[in-house]
Amino acid sequence: MIIDRLYEEVEKKGNVCLGLDSHLDYIPNKLKEEYQDVDKIMFEFNRRIIDNTLDIVAVYKLQIAYYEAYGIKGLMAYKRTLEYIKSQGLFSIGDIKRGDISSTAQMYGKAHFEGDFEADFITLNPYMGFDTITPYLKYLDRGDKGLFVLLRTSNPGAKDIQYLKVGQPQSNYLYYHIGDRLKKLGESYLGSCGYSLIGAVVGGTHTAEGEEIRNRYKNIYFLIPGYGHQGGRGKDVAIYLNKGNGGIVNSSRGIITAYKNYENGDENFERYARLAVLDMREDILNG
Repeated sequence: MIIDRLYEEVEKKGNVCLGLDSHLDYIPNKLKEEYQDVDKIMFEFNRRIIDNTLDIVAVYKLQIAYYEAYGIKGLMAYKRTLEYIKSQGLFSIGDIKRGDISSTAQMYGKAHFEGDFEADFITLNPYMGFDTITPYLKYLDRGDKGLFVLLRTSNPGAKDIQYLKVGQPQSNYLYYHIGDRLKKLGESYLGSCGYSLIGAVVGGTHTAEGEEIRNRYKNIYFLIPGYGHQGGRGKDVAIYLNKGNGGIVNSSRGIITAYKNYENGDENFERYARLAVLDMREDILNG
């Protein structure tokens, strides 16, 4: 099962999930001058970073908005990057955060688990109801696809909805209700590593509940955003891990724009991306 393979990848390479949020403003001018078309610029930027980090990064995450913003050519870069990741025997997450009614979800599944935008894992938003997740389960039955479902996110506005008290009596945060349902649903998709193909997105910036969330959902693998630019550090995200595994920690701008901190950064952006990954791995390990 793909969750077992991801678990083993983390054991070998560490917890870093590298976010390829490749906004044109993040790409060195020299590269933009060398390649004229948006799709070629974005893909080449991604490819060089992948090539220089593939031995120390567990999985690559593409936030689709950064590609949709550039139209057809942006989506071509998204497609080519996912294909390149697969060709190198690496893992990908399509960060699409979809959440819609059954018939629509079926088409999203076809697009992102079968079609031109095929990824190994995708992110989903369950807050429209759990029937929005059901259409994706047929892909999990094969064992080669996985989900990361929004549980408690890293943005400040998470408290507007996810922290509402629900139940009788109103004693549990809404995100615990979501998590409990995901835990039960995921019991049918457990890998030999003890984790389910149905993972959860758990922001690493709110640490007060971190230990309880980790203990409550022992069989759920976490995708942990919030490291770096959103304020999370190694000691914050380490709370959500289990003996150094049990989750992947995403960083995007902190890695792909690290070159901007150096005088010769434009010419060596991939080298500085690698150094940023190594620093992040060390920070998490010491957390």
